[in-house]
Amino acid sequence: MAFYREACPTIKNILLLDSEGKRVAVKYYSDDWPTNSSKLAFEKSVFTKTQKTNARTEAEIAMFENNIVIYKFVQDLHFFVTGGDDENELILATVLQGFFDAITLLLRNNVDQREALENLDLILLCLDEIVDGGMILETDGNIIAGKVATHSMDDGAPLSEQTITQALATAREHLTRSLLR
Repeated sequence: MAFYREACPTIKNILLLDSEGKRVAVKYYSDDWPTNSSKLAFEKSVFTKTQKTNARTEAEIAMFENNIVIYKFVQDLHFFVTGGDDENELILATVLQGFFDAITLLLRNNVDQREALENLDLILLCLDEIVDGGMILETDGNIIAGKVATHSMDDGAPLSEQTITQALATAREHLTRSLLR
């Protein structure tokens, strides 16, 4: 099992910050930041370092404190995925894109801070579907959104007043649009 863990790419954290660098949703999978204050300091420094870049059209890559950070900005939200300096950037970028795609589907293309905070439960479920203990479980945004929608239905909480059929139709529509680009 130790070899398997070594051979698999791992994620150290996934961060979703607002336009001022404050937390919207974060999940840490590494002991690199043992205290809450060290986590907040990392988030602030990553945000400050990346703030002046234009990562709106596609994801950007930065080396930071011996970590690879892949990030993307949309509206007033900043998405970050962190891995060790020996991780594959493409895999980290795929995790970031899967997270972003799932959020876009679940928020029905209204990817902004207000909508994210109103649907924080869905975002946290997304994080749980993507990574577990640092191990990547899923990177396909459509599958992640579908699993989250299913969890929401099981819990009796409406997916922003969407039925599972509507959620799947939205996912199909998004996939069709992305294929036609």
